[in-house]
Amino acid sequence: MLTLSDTWMDLFGLSGLLNPTALIIGGALGWYADGAKKLWIAAFAAAALSLMVEATLGLTGMPVWSQHSAGPLALFPFRFVGGGIASAVVYLIAKRAKKA
Repeated sequence: MLTLSDTWMDLFGLSGLLNPTALIIGGALGWYADGAKKLWIAAFAAAALSLMVEATLGLTGMPVWSQHSAGPLALFPFRFVGGGIASAVVYLIAKRAKKA
């Protein structure tokens, strides 16, 4: 039986905030963003695409690396924040690299 703390661990762990797919997508879109306003779009795309990739892998029967008890509506905001942080960090790195 899952408890409330198990669900929170899912939301803040590899299923939610630290989801590798959302972080990679957010970082890639942050690298190519040409303005800070586009980081919102990168964060939304990272959250949406990571949920789509996970659903596709689940439908094909391939193993999914993050087993969770929370639903997609609960995971979306946490992946949005994770993808947004990743895109902001990579955007700042890319901005400094382009200056040099």
